[in-house]
Amino acid sequence: MGNRDDVARFFDAYAQIFDGFYTGRRGRLLRWFDRRFRRDILVRFARTFEGFGDLRGRTVLDIGCGTGPYIVEALKRGARLVTGLDPAPAMLELVRDRLKGTDYADRCRLVEGSFPGTDLEPHDHAVVMGVMDYVADAATFIRTLRPLVRISAAVSFPSRHWLRTPLRRLRYRLRRCPLHLYDEVGIRRLFDAAGFSGIDLWKIPGAGMDYHVLTHP
Repeated sequence: MGNRDDVARFFDAYAQIFDGFYTGRRGRLLRWFDRRFRRDILVRFARTFEGFGDLRGRTVLDIGCGTGPYIVEALKRGARLVTGLDPAPAMLELVRDRLKGTDYADRCRLVEGSFPGTDLEPHDHAVVMGVMDYVADAATFIRTLRPLVRISAAVSFPSRHWLRTPLRRLRYRLRRCPLHLYDEVGIRRLFDAAGFSGIDLWKIPGAGMDYHVLTHP
C-alpha cells in the first residue's frame, strides 16, 4: 500500500475518528457532514452485504478491516469465520473492543500486516473497502487477491470529484499519506488482467467518490 509505513501510521493515529463514521459517535455538525459528503461509506456497506447474500457457514476475508464494521456484520449474518487484516494496531484493538462480550468473538481471526505481503488462506468472500485509495501497485494487489476468493469479492475505488478531490489531496499530503484515484476503464482493466469475471461496477451517485465493484473469480 503506497508507502506502507506512512499508511499504517496515518490509520493508527486516526482510528477513533474513522470508527466514528460507522458508530455515529461524533458531534452534530460532523454527523451532518458525514451524511452529506461521506454517504458513500454507508452505501458501499449496504451494497456489499446485499451482493454477498446468505453468509451462513461462509468464510469472509476483510483486507484493511479498520475498526471492524464489516467483520461484525458478517458475523451477525452467520459467517463461520471472518479474518480481518490491517496494518494499524490501534484499528485492530478497536475490533477487539467491538467483539468483546459477544457470542461470536471466537469466529474472528485478526492479523496485523499489509497486503500483499501477508500469507492468507482462501475465503469464500473478500471485502476490500477504503483500501485502494492507498495502494501504489493496484495491479499486483488485485492479482494477488484473485486466488484468495472462492465466490465473490467486494472492492471500493475512489473516483475524482471537483470539490472533494483537491481538498482530500491536500489533507493527505500534509499527513504524508499517499492517495490514488481511479476511473471505470482502469478498474475494469485491473480485474480483467487478474482473471476475475462477472464484474458488477457501480458508481455511487451524488457527492460520493467511490466506485463499488462486486466480482467473481
